[in-house]
Amino acid sequence: MPEPPPPPEALAWVAASAGPGARVHAVRPLAGGTHAATHLIETVVPRRELVLRRFPPGDDAAAHEARVLVALDGLDGRAPRLVAADPDGSRCGRPATLITRLPGHADIMPASPVAAAVHLGRALARLHAVPVAGLTWLRDGMAAAIASRASRAGGSHPVAAVLDGRERSLAAAGRVLTHYDYWSGNVLWQDGVLTGVVDWAGASLAPRGFDVSWCRLDLVLLHGPPAAEAFWAAYREAAGEAVPDLTLWDLFALGNSHDTVETWMPNYRDLGREDLTAAELRRRHTAWMEQCLVRHRGESGG
Repeated sequence: MPEPPPPPEALAWVAASAGPGARVHAVRPLAGGTHAATHLIETVVPRRELVLRRFPPGDDAAAHEARVLVALDGLDGRAPRLVAADPDGSRCGRPATLITRLPGHADIMPASPVAAAVHLGRALARLHAVPVAGLTWLRDGMAAAIASRASRAGGSHPVAAVLDGRERSLAAAGRVLTHYDYWSGNVLWQDGVLTGVVDWAGASLAPRGFDVSWCRLDLVLLHGPPAAEAFWAAYREAAGEAVPDLTLWDLFALGNSHDTVETWMPNYRDLGREDLTAAELRRRHTAWMEQCLVRHRGESGG
């Protein structure tokens, strides 16, 4: 069901945050993502376009995203800037962030998936180059991912057997700033150019392979393995280094999504990919898993 519009008290808070005398002129929902209710708010006097993101009650994502955006300081125009935050929901009824609007729009149906994948790879390399000295307060994303997967029931699929005993070696890799949900729906495009990265609520410190393999999985689900390979080549060239154990990272992403990939359907559907039903997502996920397992056996000589 579509999210209800922001309540009057939330709009009053937005207007007060936009500037003295500002008033809300228009409100419209933005597609993509199910974690936060996201609306574009247009104000007048001053004229501004802001994005209001409201999270579930009690969720600490608003507080985390606010702190991350302050630290990123716009990321040279590639990330939104924080305008205001309501981490406890006292002003909006739910925890919320109010951020600047970046140019462009989400687009998971590009004319050339390979060209889009190249842009995604270059943008991620730039993100991973952000100095982390001032970001040591970020959570350990790798530890969180391992703990989350271990806490879920099941674990009997083939990927689990391969990863057993190897996750800790992946976790030992050096840390970079990771978006933690870097996929095609969390970037914006304008005239075929990637203009920014949004949804920073999960940002963490983790090995670069975490974001790389997650985006590769998304590209496989959306467009097939050639897009994932184009993304990887562009990332490697822009970053100036490879990701060791890429196949294991691909399997790690598959393992982390094995129990939930069908739940991604609304994200894809809202952005126009109605063909990606739950059954189709599972089919593509399984096919990629089988390819990665074959690749792993070839690399390990088994």
